[in-house]
Amino acid sequence: MVRIFVIVLFLQVYQAQVLNYNSWNMQLLARINPDTSVNPTPVGNRYSGCWGWFQANKNREYVISGTANGTYFVDITNPNVPVVCDFVGGKTGCTWREIKTYQNYCYVASDDAKPNTFQIIDMQYLPDSVHVVHNSNTIIERGHTLWIDQNKLYVGMTTFSVGSSPMSIFSLATPSAPVLLRRLEQDISTSIINQVHDMYVRNDTVYASAGWQGLQILVYKPQQNVFQPVSAYASYPFAGYNHSSFLTQNGKYLLFCDESPASLPLHMIDVQNLNNPQPLQSFKIRPQTTAHNPYMLGNQWAIVASYQDGLIVLDISQPSNIREVGYFDTYPQGGFNTGFYGGGAYAGNWGAYPFFPSGRIAAQDMQNGIFILNPSAAFTSSVSYPVGTVGITDYSAITEFIYPNPTIDQVFIKSSVLPRKIDIYGVEGCFLGSIFENQMHAFNLNDLSLKPGIYFAYWYVQGIQYNSKIFKNE
Repeated sequence: MVRIFVIVLFLQVYQAQVLNYNSWNMQLLARINPDTSVNPTPVGNRYSGCWGWFQANKNREYVISGTANGTYFVDITNPNVPVVCDFVGGKTGCTWREIKTYQNYCYVASDDAKPNTFQIIDMQYLPDSVHVVHNSNTIIERGHTLWIDQNKLYVGMTTFSVGSSPMSIFSLATPSAPVLLRRLEQDISTSIINQVHDMYVRNDTVYASAGWQGLQILVYKPQQNVFQPVSAYASYPFAGYNHSSFLTQNGKYLLFCDESPASLPLHMIDVQNLNNPQPLQSFKIRPQTTAHNPYMLGNQWAIVASYQDGLIVLDISQPSNIREVGYFDTYPQGGFNTGFYGGGAYAGNWGAYPFFPSGRIAAQDMQNGIFILNPSAAFTSSVSYPVGTVGITDYSAITEFIYPNPTIDQVFIKSSVLPRKIDIYGVEGCFLGSIFENQMHAFNLNDLSLKPGIYFAYWYVQGIQYNSKIFKNE
């Protein structure tokens, strides 16, 4: 374990305040890059999963930051002046590092290649230091994701020193020494669930994001020590690799993300009848946004970590009419703010922790570090969309820029500065392709062999996104 003696990261906090991050109804309090203390010139993604912990007996809040080299414990009790308290080294060069807490213990798993270790860290001595109580492969060696429900630890895509499991469950009756209770394949065939990429669990009901096998709902029966399947929600429109989900506080609605291919819609479903989940709304926050991890606050707010488009706050009080009320773009290098998603969608905001008693939110960007945010304006927003921001329920607010409309084959844009291309989407939100400006300053719809119907067009002029409906006739 390496002890990092840092009192205040003045320079990094100052730089965070003067950098230009696009935002709406979200206030930046501080940004830090603690990993530069150990790895000043990292290669590739520097940060991955993060979590938080409230130390009740000392009334202190901490961000727990997973990085390529290990795990940082950052005191954000004074949110404008974050302090790195300690660092626990792990397998270096990790792409994944996932973190959860129970009582005063922190559990850290990585899914990077063997050799690897599972770590249990005692946080009771913070802000002075943390103590590692387990760092080996004797419990598990690798795990893709972690979740804690009551006194049980769930590990998705578990790798043991010998063998593996789509998901495993451990007792935390002794938090410093988890005991294996059951492996999923003991009860449910891998032909049904061959991996659990992530899971949300409440009162032994598991909402398992099973990748290409969709969302699988099952229950763990503690008395019988078995997993029992309940239902599957897999054949939904625009289904991709089912990545992660979160449940509203009342247990009625579940929001989930599909990670691959990029730019798929989010889905809100009604799970009041677990045997028959029902779709409520599928939507895109931005036309090309790839949502990564959702979190729920009560029954009204969803916080969505969205790769190159940062952290987005949604009002879900009407689950069939979800509205955006705020965002903070942690990744100014690309995404919606630039109109350029170069290098693929998988950069930027990995995850967040919105459950601090103070109401502050920590967001972790793979390249840019930890952001401490104040979301209070989003939670009191009257939802008046700013210029250049697209409302979830209406991508077609601007129609006068394209003509002729309706059209048969080509359209023109009324603008002194023309875009190079227009992105075309179907009414369900599916990306159909791009059409490019030609020598006549026209954009030919026939390049995409579009059938007659209604389409949505998006383009960028000087960094601002514009959009329009296009009515294509025969």
